Amino acid sequence: MFIRKLPTICAGLALISAFAAPAARAMQGTDWPAKPVTILAPFAAGGTVDLVARVLAVKLQRELGQPFVVDNRGGAGGTIATAMLARAAPDGYTLMVHHMGLVFSDSLYSHLPYNTKRDIMPVAYVGATPNVLVVTKSLPVRTMSDFLTLAKSKPGAINYGSGGVGSAGHLPMAVLGMMTGTTLQHVPYKGSGPALTELVSGQIQSMLLTIPAVMPFINSGMVRPIATSGNKRSPALPNLPTLEEAGIKGFEYAPWYGFFAPAGTPPEVVRKLYDAVEKALQDNEVVARLAHEGIEVEAMSRERFVGIVDADMARWSKTIAQLGIKQP
Repeated sequence: MFIRKLPTICAGLALISAFAAPAARAMQGTDWPAKPVTILAPFAAGGTVDLVARVLAVKLQRELGQPFVVDNRGGAGGTIATAMLARAAPDGYTLMVHHMGLVFSDSLYSHLPYNTKRDIMPVAYVGATPNVLVVTKSLPVRTMSDFLTLAKSKPGAINYGSGGVGSAGHLPMAVLGMMTGTTLQHVPYKGSGPALTELVSGQIQSMLLTIPAVMPFINSGMVRPIATSGNKRSPALPNLPTLEEAGIKGFEYAPWYGFFAPAGTPPEVVRKLYDAVEKALQDNEVVARLAHEGIEVEAMSRERFVGIVDADMARWSKTIAQLGIKQP
């Protein structure tokens, strides 16, 4: 008798299990966070991504009642931390703060252990920071027209430094060269800090940098600003034109920052994190701290942020292919 009923019992247990699993996940989502949360920062401590993560970690901890611990996992253009996020359980206890460089990786690297679109989920937008094109004080240019005239009269005579091949300081400058028909010589460094040091000393001639990183050297006259890269003038440099105003039509580069989670993270967790980040970004102290780093905070729906990430991934994939840039 028992043997004859066994298939029926098993079928019933399977049905119960099928309903119980989603219920358990939903319960897990409503309880989140019930323990400390790790925020991966894909670059070294002291950089802008690290600062964004740490400023918001403090506010998230106060809002959600659990520690939010920043874990710096720098290296390989941010792909080490991103791979860790892709492998993490999608339960909301491993998150990542990254910038727009996230969308470069799939096109730049030949053998990534993850697929950004498949494995990584955008959660909350934080803000964006326009960059500024600066030149060493010995270079005889003061405007974008001067810069391009010199570059075209002596192809390859003007060089620019960056934090490495495929970095946020490399790709937009390569695009600038492509859009203007100029040959600009790329000089990669192991980080933007060493490159900036060489720019100030006159060893290299130009760089595209975040405004706060280079502002002290602009104020001291050690480097000269030429144009900003956003779609509007920067409050920090109100008299400086944008690259578009300077004649580079269609050029806009203002890298964004945001929170990410492993794909498959429960919607309840995503919603709670999104709401907590948005609340933190309404705090005047947070806005001021991020503004000091040149980040212009903006309230944005998660759906719009997902659309921006997808659009940037498609655009930069095409651009990187056109530039012929590839990492091992």
